[in-house]
Amino acid sequence: MKTTPVVAPDDLSASVIAVPPLCRRADLSLDREENARLIAHLRAGGIRTLLYGGNANLYHIALSEYAALLAMLRDLAGDDLWMVPSVGPMYGTAMDQAAVLRDFQFPAAMMLPTLFPAKPAGVATAIRHFVERSGIQAVLYIKDENYITPALAAELVRDGLISWIKYAVVREDPAQDPYLSQLVQLVDPKSIVSGIGEQPALVHLRDFKITGFTAGCVCIRPDLSTAMLKAIQAGDEARAESLREIFKPLEDLRNAHSPILVLHHAVALAGVAQTGPVLPLLDALPAALHPAIEQAARALLAAKA
Repeated sequence: MKTTPVVAPDDLSASVIAVPPLCRRADLSLDREENARLIAHLRAGGIRTLLYGGNANLYHIALSEYAALLAMLRDLAGDDLWMVPSVGPMYGTAMDQAAVLRDFQFPAAMMLPTLFPAKPAGVATAIRHFVERSGIQAVLYIKDENYITPALAAELVRDGLISWIKYAVVREDPAQDPYLSQLVQLVDPKSIVSGIGEQPALVHLRDFKITGFTAGCVCIRPDLSTAMLKAIQAGDEARAESLREIFKPLEDLRNAHSPILVLHHAVALAGVAQTGPVLPLLDALPAALHPAIEQAARALLAAKA
């Protein structure tokens, strides 16, 4: 596992940041072999940074399992991957996880966001406490504009507490985003990544000059997602748009039924890796939805570049 203390802007733009599900056995224990299969699939498609967060359902992980998760991710990374785990979303959980992280060498960890009960100033304080206790920088995940203000985010960056920012506020038109417009005025856009998959990535990178993007459907076709990133960087908007359209059917299902759960099923139904059951409080999607998910996932897997 790469252990450089900060993921630099050049590193953020060198690879799509995959946000994979976490494979579990029937008894809900971590499935090392299937997680290794998924990681190998991502590595073969050009992915070099993996972020374990919402799609991995780390919102509900037990503290007693956290060290085992970190050890597994470290061991499966090899020498060429950055692994970024998540903490929280509750303050007490994040502080206990920070203490566990001190025994490892992860470059950063992402604070999972929550809106209730939370206030922007309290979020900033929690991140400060996490960095102090863990000894590593935080990834700031902005999923709602009420979570933290651009000014508070910029203050955390200036104080050296933030490795990078995952920006994932959903807009009907991603080009019209006053919050992101203000954020890139206060924070170097090279330290911000688009956090909502392939669909808004072209607009975010072109119009707001931010760096790279995270994605879930990259877990099915990492090579296509990588090709889309390179097309955007090369200014080939036509190719980037054609690649974006390939991901759209599966993304539409994720938006309609649950981004986390549809991806969890899609990875398994496409035959990439057996993800197993989902950790409660979530639950599996109804079986009636599986054929549509499988069709979209297999179509993505078979798509021509």
